[in-house]
Amino acid sequence: MADQQHTTPEAPAPYAEADLLLHGGEIVTVAEPPTAEAVAVKDGVIVFVGGHAEAVDRWHGPRTKVRDLGGRALLPGFIDAHGHLGGIGLQATIANLLADPDGDVTDIASLQEKLRAWAETEVGQESEWIIGFGYDDAILTDGRHPTRDDLDDVSTTRPVLAIHQSFHLGAVNSLGLAALGYGADTPDPEGGVIRRRELAVEPSHGEPNGVLEETAFNPASAAALGGLPEAVQLGLFAKGAESAASFGFTTVQEGGTTLTNLAALREIAAAAPFEIDVVAYARADQATAAVLDRDADRDPVGASREYVNGVRAAGVKLYLDGSPQGRTAWLTKPYKTPPDGQPDDYCGYPTVPDDAAVVRQVRTAYEQGWQVLAHVNGDASIDQFIGAVRAATAAAGPGDRRTVAIHAQTAREDQINDFALLRIIPSFFSMHTFYWGDWYRKTVLGEERAATISPARWALDRRIAYTSHHDAPVALPNSIAILASQVTRRTRTDQVVLGPEQCVSALDAVRAITINAAHQYFEQDSKGSIEVGKLADLVVLSANPVTVDPEKIRHIEVAETLKAGRTVHPVDAARATAATPERTPPLDHHWHCNC
Repeated sequence: MADQQHTTPEAPAPYAEADLLLHGGEIVTVAEPPTAEAVAVKDGVIVFVGGHAEAVDRWHGPRTKVRDLGGRALLPGFIDAHGHLGGIGLQATIANLLADPDGDVTDIASLQEKLRAWAETEVGQESEWIIGFGYDDAILTDGRHPTRDDLDDVSTTRPVLAIHQSFHLGAVNSLGLAALGYGADTPDPEGGVIRRRELAVEPSHGEPNGVLEETAFNPASAAALGGLPEAVQLGLFAKGAESAASFGFTTVQEGGTTLTNLAALREIAAAAPFEIDVVAYARADQATAAVLDRDADRDPVGASREYVNGVRAAGVKLYLDGSPQGRTAWLTKPYKTPPDGQPDDYCGYPTVPDDAAVVRQVRTAYEQGWQVLAHVNGDASIDQFIGAVRAATAAAGPGDRRTVAIHAQTAREDQINDFALLRIIPSFFSMHTFYWGDWYRKTVLGEERAATISPARWALDRRIAYTSHHDAPVALPNSIAILASQVTRRTRTDQVVLGPEQCVSALDAVRAITINAAHQYFEQDSKGSIEVGKLADLVVLSANPVTVDPEKIRHIEVAETLKAGRTVHPVDAARATAATPERTPPLDHHWHCNC
């Protein structure tokens, strides 16, 4: 027998050199064990979580960057379970009509001043329309929406659009109405309302007062946003990503984009890759139509689990109703106080009245392997969605699809049971408890129904890994506000706790924007917790939300955001001037930033 050749293995190195070693703060792993003294990162991946002495012994080398957190908290990077990346950029670009604490508009007079001031800015002067976003009739001391007459006082030479904070309604001036072709004889479109000065004998006719709802509003936003300077349009996605990173987000969403804007997003990313991950969802109606109309075998969405230049498309989003605070969400029981001109039994209305069309969109998505998100605020729209999911599942068979009910604001307890049975993930817009809790109690729903909006505790009781989101630009992409609103449920004006039985622990709130959100995206193996082998997507906070007084969570600040171990916030001057492509497909601006 021939002699075998033996080789002696080299002695193991005394350590492996990490690129980054973090210590000296409260490290919340959102895993087991729940805390650690140190974290080591190499090549963008977490390679050690544990004691400080062991981290130094095994991972510290001459090129290792050592960071003392100085008592601050280190958490997994936050994951945006639902938002609108382009809308975040838009929010930072046009006139800010938000109320305290995100702005200072208090009445129609201050709204008018904001619009006039923006019209004189460089962007405002180059824009075809004068545009502002974020007014809230629930907060304005006038107690109403601005009308065409109010906006005529801003300009009679340019069209004006004031967008409601829900992004489901808006008001335009007389020139804006003319540009849209809306007059006394224009009927209300299906799924929308043109509010009138005085109702004519025939329903849905009469001289428009300037306020537009849902599908009547969408053409106004498309026209106004399409009139922004081209360079501004092309920069909205990058501006949105920078803003999101400043709030600790390392993964964000472009939810419900048009197929045209999805193509533009990819081309922009090809020219200047995003520094944080972007998950996109196309409009389900457009994607379904593309499948039914084509005879090729190409996926019109291009869904994938892999990121290319920081972007991947994951599936589609349906829009089934409107906004509770705008009183356009579709309920099974009447609103406490109906909007002006509506009867006492007014329950809102569906965006897609045809149940068969909803089933067709969900079933097509399941057949194509697209993840499904559905905007459902009112419990009637949730019933419609549950029925569609049940029908589509029966046709397609069981599967791990992680279908998501976006907002699920007024979900009943029996509907949460259905979510558990059908494996639907509710993603709550928990900040409604803060921004509109008082409005819901007094005007929209009444005390009893208002107490159970964003019912996170019901979800936890059924072991549902719910998520929570900001829905920017409807609210700022404020991660800390998401946390605080789940834990305290304290309202903005009256400072009452809205439905204390639905409050959750601070750790559960953190899970909703970390590991649970990673699970929603099928990315729980690489994101959402501080564990060996996962991406070093991290956020440094001024204090630990899990251990501070719950009432002080809202005062926590984001100090730093790291994506794959590299700081993306604060942004240095070199990266602040990222390139945009010279040519992209034209953006068509159908952002549906729903709450």
